Amino acid sequence: MMKYFVDEHSIVRKIWGKADTVLFIFAGASAEFALNKAVDWLYFTGRLPADPLGRLFSTVEYARLILFSKHDDALAAIDKITAIHQGVEQARGAKIPDWAYRDVLFMLIDYSIRSFELLERKLTAAEKQEIFDTFYKVGSRMGISGLPLTYTAWKPMRKKHLKDDLIKSTYSVDLYTKYKQHLGNLRYLLLKQVQMLLVPTQIKEMLPLGRTSLLRPVLWAYKVARSIKIDWLLKEAILPTQYKAQIRGLDQSF
Repeated sequence: MMKYFVDEHSIVRKIWGKADTVLFIFAGASAEFALNKAVDWLYFTGRLPADPLGRLFSTVEYARLILFSKHDDALAAIDKITAIHQGVEQARGAKIPDWAYRDVLFMLIDYSIRSFELLERKLTAAEKQEIFDTFYKVGSRMGISGLPLTYTAWKPMRKKHLKDDLIKSTYSVDLYTKYKQHLGNLRYLLLKQVQMLLVPTQIKEMLPLGRTSLLRPVLWAYKVARSIKIDWLLKEAILPTQYKAQIRGLDQSF
């Protein structure tokens, strides 16, 4: 019997098998990335500021490769990610701190939950534990130290990371400038509206997102459109042309 890294019926596959949910996950993460004290590591290679959307889709492809692959193939993908980071560390002559690795892993857990609950329904405690367990396996394979063992233990650690590891810096301002340049005014506004719905309060207070999201009624209309299978019309209207094919590919059935 073929063994997958993530069970075929897992809630994790449901979350990461829909384009809109995946895009919301990375909308939230893109806000937090801008404030993370270790964002200079993403600037070191120059890839993030040069092409933030390309970097996003590269990350999406790796995440989905892990979550939808056979067990051994997923482990090979995780090992490749580890090797890439080690190469960056060697080039810079310094080590990425363990808390920075944990931060990224914690983002994937948190925004997976937040995005699904915003777009679909509330998750059960067991489903949240399942999401945590999946990313715990990824972090454990990467050799990240100090990881909590349960979703319950993760929650206070997540709050502490949000308190200790975020700062508004010149990188934060520059990254949002790059988002606007690459997305254009309308899509940039939409990104910030999504972020306003998703991110924790302290992130909202540190970034220029605004006070009230205008998306809640739009989100209701989108859910209706999705239920009658015309949501692709909205996606076509708002997505950057050069990435439409890649985004459509996120909606594959597994």
